[in-house]
Amino acid sequence: MRIVLQRVKKASVSVSGAMVASIGPGLLILLGIHKDDTPAQADFLVDKCVCLRIFADDAGKMNRSLTDAGGGALVVSQFTLYGDCSRGRRPSFTDAADADKGRTLYEYFVARLRQQVPGVATGAFGAMMDVELVNDGPATFVLDS
Repeated sequence: MRIVLQRVKKASVSVSGAMVASIGPGLLILLGIHKDDTPAQADFLVDKCVCLRIFADDAGKMNRSLTDAGGGALVVSQFTLYGDCSRGRRPSFTDAADADKGRTLYEYFVARLRQQVPGVATGAFGAMMDVELVNDGPATFVLDS
């Protein structure tokens, strides 16, 4: 699994012009699922997202986790995180999970995240989405399982 994790002041997802989800301060989680990924890797990354100390404390240092900060999370499926652009001019997506496996592990990831974080919102799996965000910092991290 691969995540692009963005600390945000707010974020939202729209499908066909209609907003389907939004959060205030917290994390935007762009989640890519590899064809060989397992639930154990999802568990590892959920823990990372929840416990990674990337929110400012009273002294302005990155010393608080998502749970410490009381933020929400918006999870958006992003198979293009496994786009291989090393050859030619068109990305290859052979490393990305197929739609069935991707959806299963995406839903598993979201369910596990909801066990630890109130206020988890999601995009629409497999849909063309417009994602809007106000990056806080900016603070953006790439996590791999």
